[in-house]
Amino acid sequence: MYYFPQQPPYFLLVIGLFIAVTSGFGLSGTLKVIVQKWRKDSAEKTESRSLLKPIFVPFLGITVGVSLFLYSGLAIFGFPTLLALAIGLPISLLTCLLVWLQLGSMLTFIKNKGMQALDLDSWS
Repeated sequence: MYYFPQQPPYFLLVIGLFIAVTSGFGLSGTLKVIVQKWRKDSAEKTESRSLLKPIFVPFLGITVGVSLFLYSGLAIFGFPTLLALAIGLPISLLTCLLVWLQLGSMLTFIKNKGMQALDLDSWS
């Protein structure tokens, strides 16, 4: 017997995508402001934790949007609600946690050694 949802959560899919994309634009703008501030105040040394405070809310928005998008996408493709939550939430939360840790280490690296130390073109 197949499971077919009576009302697939298409609206939640669109809302999750909208939340993730708009929060991504907010994160991008906040990171640009932080980098411009570093260029003006290059002598100032800040702690690692204070680097991540201004970007926490936009990143939390991305996390919520991605979680909602993944859950509703799984529910649309026929997963029962509890199973879609049981699969979607851990995957999205773990992925966002790993991205958060990597973002924090990259911001600390750039703050300590400068943007020129992060030469990604030499890798290819």
